[in-house]
Order: sequence, then structure tokens, then C-alpha cells
Amino acid sequence: MLDRLAFPNPQQIRQEWLDLNGQWDCLLVENENDYIMPPTADQFDRQIQVPSSPTFPVSGLDLTTYYPVIWYRREFAADLQDQQRALLNFEAVDYECDIWLNGQHIGHHRGGHTPFTLDVTNWLMATNELIVKVVDHNLTTQPIGKQSWKDQNFLCWYTRTIGIWQNVWLEFTGEHYVTSFTALPEIHRASLNLDLELDAPAAVEVRATARYAGQLITTATVSVKNGRAKFALDVSDNQANFRLHYWTPETPDLYDLSLEVLDRGQVTDHIDSYFGMRGIETRGHDILVNDQRIYQKLVLNQGYDRHNGLSAPVAGDAADVDKIKEMGFNGHRLHQHVGSHRLLYLCDAKGLYTWAEMPSPFEFSPTMMANFQAELPAFIAKHINHPAVITYVLMNESWGVNEIAHQPAEQAFVDGLVDLTKAYDPTRLVIGNDGWEQVKTDVATVHDYDNDPDRLTASYPDLKTTYEGSPSQTSGRRTFCDGYQQQAVPFILSEYGGIAYEENAQANSWGYGDRIQSKTDVVAKIEALTQAVMAIPNCAGFCYTQLSDVEQEVNGLLDHDHRYKIDPEQIHAIFTAEHQTGFVFD
Repeated sequence: MLDRLAFPNPQQIRQEWLDLNGQWDCLLVENENDYIMPPTADQFDRQIQVPSSPTFPVSGLDLTTYYPVIWYRREFAADLQDQQRALLNFEAVDYECDIWLNGQHIGHHRGGHTPFTLDVTNWLMATNELIVKVVDHNLTTQPIGKQSWKDQNFLCWYTRTIGIWQNVWLEFTGEHYVTSFTALPEIHRASLNLDLELDAPAAVEVRATARYAGQLITTATVSVKNGRAKFALDVSDNQANFRLHYWTPETPDLYDLSLEVLDRGQVTDHIDSYFGMRGIETRGHDILVNDQRIYQKLVLNQGYDRHNGLSAPVAGDAADVDKIKEMGFNGHRLHQHVGSHRLLYLCDAKGLYTWAEMPSPFEFSPTMMANFQAELPAFIAKHINHPAVITYVLMNESWGVNEIAHQPAEQAFVDGLVDLTKAYDPTRLVIGNDGWEQVKTDVATVHDYDNDPDRLTASYPDLKTTYEGSPSQTSGRRTFCDGYQQQAVPFILSEYGGIAYEENAQANSWGYGDRIQSKTDVVAKIEALTQAVMAIPNCAGFCYTQLSDVEQEVNGLLDHDHRYKIDPEQIHAIFTAEHQTGFVFD
């Protein structure tokens, strides 16, 4: 069986590849204009672990002084065969970078959270020098998410990330290859809709093969037109109980998919992928997955690790997914960061509903709008083929659109983002501005950190009160901006809880509400608040804050090292006490 986690992108596997992670030379610079051209090899005076941010211990630097510019350098050997192409992949570099290979400038990229690929065939040699210049001023017009733009951390904003913070690798293909593809399920037709873009002339063909548990389901070969192949596979199967092997958190069934590019019968590119047959839609105030009403029990996942920051190792991500499920949640909200390819695969394989969230900027301006829109297509492309991803969140709590309740320009911007996202991916739910002051949205969401259980339930007596007023006792913000209240969409309490607890309280740590000293009292408070939330009528789910402690914020169910603070069986009993659905087959 293919070990997908052994590859940097488990959903797009090419067997011939070279890992470029590890120790790189680096040079830290305060002024980006100090070196217009790359420094010489002897000027790189430090080493850094890639992927990582130099602001965290795993980097080997653990800087307390922020440098806005980092130069990276490493040497590597490559054996490029005749008729091969070489593709250099960066999963994420924060924020802006330039790349040189063997003295030649080969690319520029802007956007700190999303992948990009460069065809480096023409510059690759047997022995290579790769240099990357990264510039990140952490401006409020950039999508920065939870990174503090001040000199110090504050409230719920944390240590900055800079540099090459996700995987780097080189992969090899034949002369003609797939540059991107989408594989979108349509459960009501039992089909998989494929759309491939290729670096190839019209003379080549694409062959797609779907299998389930090693058994052939179907195969099809189509011609490429204008560098594109678009077609559908019938993936119905008599061995399935109900025509399809549906993906759900309880049964995260995945099909294997192989994609091949054929040039006069010869394979020039082969990708091993997978897909899940999962549909999602809203009907009135319900959310349906595979035509069945669901109740979402999410946990807020900030993605930070004490030693790695956002560059969590795959073992840490796997442990987090297991713990989330062990505690009784059926999903998580990847809050204000973009998870790695491997994490998204783990959510698919283990069965975890995932809300994918664009990191927020914090200042509305033409520059901010341009930066956000420039990175949005790559954000969607990273998530579009993952069955676990059911919702996109574009803005959070009016960050970056702080006057959206009163400014038509900010409303128009978020409305446009919702429409643009649906144009790129019409198969998922989209939330324009999560938490309050919403405009266009598929789900009405509210953030409420009230720690009085009775008052929490009473704040949401019916949907009319929720949608037309300001029900949250902690934010006081309106759920919708004027003119948007009449949307017939489901309601989710997408943040609550936030109970602070640490056995040895630190002076600068914080959480929502009064600090509770006893672990027994913490469990009781979590239970009371969760019972109150699950008693809210016409509510389609919740998101509890939060999975783990993060730096000064200690309201996690796990501590800073992602160890349980509380017996997971106790937590599981709380979150599974109500709203359990589905048949049980012994």
C-alpha cells in the first residue's frame, strides 16, 4: 500500500522527487536593499532548518529580534534524464520571495500562505546552488492571520512567521505534464468531474483510472484541447452498499485516482491521487452532507506548536487529528492559517470536517484588497480536492474590514470575495465574515464567550432574534449588516468557551472569562457551557475555543506541547452527550 505521508503532497504524488528540506545556509538582513544581487557563499554566516521560521526554536535560531529579510542558500545534486522536466515546489514562503538557481533569477512570488511551482529544467545542473531571498515586513495590508504586527505579542496575536515555513521539494516528470487539476465529486450523478491543465500540445492524451480498495472502478482516456482535459468518470460500484462509498467522518472512504499524460502511447507524467465522494449543501436552516442533516462539533485549531510555530511536523499533526476525534469532535476550524498538504490528507483519511480559513489582513485599502485577491485562487486550489474541507472562511470578525457595518465599499469587497470563491469552487459553503457583521454568506455565525450557561442559551431563543439583533453578550455586534438579515441560511455558534486553565498559572497568560483554578471546576464549566450551546434551538453546530494553548493564550484543551490537560474521556462524554446522528450497525 502506498504510504502517502512519505510524500510532501499526498494528493499529488510523483514517484521521482528530491527532498530539499533540512539545513540551509542563511543570512539575516535588516534592510532589503543591502543586497540587490545574491550574497556570495562565504557571506552566509548562519544555518537554519527548513521548513521553519527563525522566530521558533526548531529553526536553530529562535530569534527574539525580528529581521524582515532572510537570504537562504543550499547546494544539491540532481540527475536530470533526457526528456525529463524538473519542477521546484515551495509549499509556503512568508511573504515575498525571489529565487535564483545557479546564478540565474528564475522566479518571484508574493503571498505567504500558499504553494507555488517553478519549472527549473533549463537551469538545472548536476550540482546546483539554490538561493532564495525572503522579504516580510508583516504589514497590516498583508494577509497575516494571528501574527502580531506589533513589536510584541498581544491579546490573541502571536509570534511572527517569516521565511520558508513549509516544505520544499523537486520533482521530475516527462516532457509533458499536468500543471494543475481539480477532481470534484457529484454524488447525485455518481461521477467525478475532472479538469486538468497541462504543459502539453493538443496531440497528447490524458488517462484517468479510479479504484476502490484495490478494485478497478473505471478508466477513461481523453484528448487534450488547448492545454486542457475536462471530463467525468462514472464511479458507481455494485460492491458499494448504496452505489457509492461515501466519505463521512464516521466512514472516511477514499478512492484511489491515477492520472497519466500519454504522448503517442508513452506515459510522460504519472500522478497518484485520491478523492472522496462527499456532497454538501444547505436546505433552509439545515446543513446536509450526502443528503443527511449534520450537526457540526468543531474545535478551533490555531495550528501553533511551542517549538515549531506553524511548521508542525507530520507526527504532530497526526496526533492532533487523533486527539480531536478522541475528544468527541467531528471537525475543526483551521483558524487564521493554512494547513499543510499532509495535514489536509490526514483530515481526509481519518475523517474530520475542516473549515479552511484565509488569514486576515488588518487594514482596508486598495493594497490590502489586491494582496488578498492575489492569494485567494491559490488558497482555493490547495483545498479544492479535499473531501474533508466543507467550508471556506474568508474574513474573521471584521478584521481588515473594521467598518463593514457602515461602509458600502467594505461590504462590496467581502460580497465580491464570496462570489469569486464560488466561481472558483461552487461545491462548498462560503462564509464571508465569520463571527458578526456578516454580508453574503452560506452560514450565519456568531462568536459568544459568555461564561454564564443560562444566559448563553437565553440569548438565542429563535433565529429571528439571532439574525436581526446583537445576541452575543460578549461582542455586542450585530449578526448581520443592514440589508442582509433575511438570508435563509443555517446558524452556527462558531466560537464559544475559551476557558483558561493552567496548572501553574503565569502572570502574562490569559483566557476568556474568570480564571478557574480547579481542574474539576474547569470540566464542569465546559460541560455547562456546551450543554447550553447544544440546547439552542435551530442551531446547526458549534466551534469550541480551542484545541491547544498558544503562547500567552491558555484556553486550550491541550497544553503548549499538545498534551491533554484533562482526561479525554471526560471531554468526549461532554461533546457527544447530544446531537448524535446516524445508524449504528453492530
